[in-house]
Amino acid sequence: MTWYLVLILLVGLERLAELVVSKRNAAWSMARGGVETGRGHYPWMVLLHTALLAGAPLEVWLAGRPFLPELGWPMLVLVVAAQGLRWWCITALGPRWNTKVIVVPGLPLVTRGPYRLTWLRHPNYVAVVVEGFALPLVHTAWVTALVFTVLNAALLTVRIRTENAALMPAGRPAT
Repeated sequence: MTWYLVLILLVGLERLAELVVSKRNAAWSMARGGVETGRGHYPWMVLLHTALLAGAPLEVWLAGRPFLPELGWPMLVLVVAAQGLRWWCITALGPRWNTKVIVVPGLPLVTRGPYRLTWLRHPNYVAVVVEGFALPLVHTAWVTALVFTVLNAALLTVRIRTENAALMPAGRPAT
């Protein structure tokens, strides 16, 4: 359980680093005429991701979930891979990446990094989905994994529609 708490803490610290980058990048976008949409779902996103980080270790502790190496190690590999994909997305989008939906009119779509893969329209959300089920399953917190995955699917449906709609008025194809 101690190592699992360390993992959760590291992911939480990674989230804080994302927020620092996001705030800086949001200011960059707004200074260039960026338009924010989708404010209504954003607090729910924050709540859900916070609940994931709190719920997984809480479930492990309250339900006495064991670490099962045959499940835990592969899930840990997926968590690390998801972090790699997330930061690849953040790097590829550069100052345009943030945790909100802010579009700077007139800028072309990013087509480098994972965004050059036309069949993978939302690579950052692939990382979110993978991490959302894998992080709890590192220590068999299957209830947290299931609840997060279902709620996240509903939230991502709203989020992706919001992003696609925000990009469409600029005469750009949805990403």
